[in-house]
Order: sequence, then C-alpha cells, then structure tokens
Amino acid sequence: MKAHTRETQATMTPEKSLRYLKEGNVRFQNNLKANRNLLEQVNDTSEGQFPFATILSCIDSRVSAELVFDQGLGDIFSVRIAGNFVNEDILGSMEFACKLAGTKLIVVLGHTSCGAIKGACDDAKMGNLTKLIEKITPAVKATEEPKDTSLRNSKNLEFVDNVSKKNVELTIDRIHRESPILTDMEKIGEIKIIGAMYDINTGAVEFYE
Repeated sequence: MKAHTRETQATMTPEKSLRYLKEGNVRFQNNLKANRNLLEQVNDTSEGQFPFATILSCIDSRVSAELVFDQGLGDIFSVRIAGNFVNEDILGSMEFACKLAGTKLIVVLGHTSCGAIKGACDDAKMGNLTKLIEKITPAVKATEEPKDTSLRNSKNLEFVDNVSKKNVELTIDRIHRESPILTDMEKIGEIKIIGAMYDINTGAVEFYE
C-alpha cells in the first residue's frame, strides 16, 4: 500500500475516511496488516504529506492510533494528550490539519479504563497533573449516574468508562464552540467530527455517529 498523495487525498471524503479507519480497526482486531513498505513510505512522504484523518487520542501506551487503525506513514495526524481533551494549541493543530493539510475527518478517541479519567474521578492531585485533571472534571460532574458518591470513583470501572464517553462528547462540543474554522468546514461537508471509544480488552473501536 502506497502513501497518500495529493491526488489520492483529493478523492477522500469524510465518509470514505471513516470507512478506511473502520476497515483498519477490523484488520487490527484480526491481527492482520495491510501490505505496506514503511521504508518506501518514508521516501514517498519525504517531500510532502497528505493524510486523510486527524485522531485526538490519549497518551496511553495501549492506544496508538496508527496501530489501532492499521495506518502507515503519512496517513493520519495523531494528536495525543492524557485524557484526549482540547486546548488552544490542539485546536490550532486540528485547524492546520484540516484547513491547510487537507484531512477530511476528526476523531476524538477515548478508551476504556483510562488512567487520566480515573484520576479525575478520584480528584487526584499531583504536580502539573492536577491542572490536567481539572480539564476532565467537567465530564465527571456531567455523568449523572450513579448518584451514590461511594460509587463515583476509579474502582467503579463502569462509571470510569461512562465518564470517558462523556469526556469525548464534551471535547467535541468544545471543538464546535471554540473553532469556527472547523465548525464551518463541517457545516459545508468538507470534514466530519466524530467521537469513538477504544476497548482495551478487545482492540475494537466503537464510533459514535
């Protein structure tokens, strides 16, 4: 499989880009890989890159977007931060990726049993991590169940995963609210912004469409 070129990128749509990621995840789950020569892709992309998707995911070592979606060099922009939330710098990176570099799809990818989410559920405090966790706290507060405070912590993995999903939703809301560029691109069909959740137990990605 060759690296994307300006011509192949131009044929991509948001829907086609999503299909490529879904197909790649199926290959990943079945321990299959597309036939690609990575060294050849290094050479092919040495003078330019034409990715079709931008993935915002957690730094978790088990959730590498390139592996999870079976993509090669030059295929996706990968933005990673603990808790997969956005700030000005990440929004700017996404605007570059879509408006200037031509990607057609933004995926906000959360995952099960997320350590950053667990920290937010427990209101953990440690150095600079304290400020990071504060960015995720709104998702904890917005997750209404369970009401019992004794169950609203990292020991309740169902609660943790529900907070992770809510965090994805709030992150997408923030993209729409704080990036007129991306919102306008989505309105006219140039891009699609969706959420997804990676299951660390199965390797499967569930997309929220």
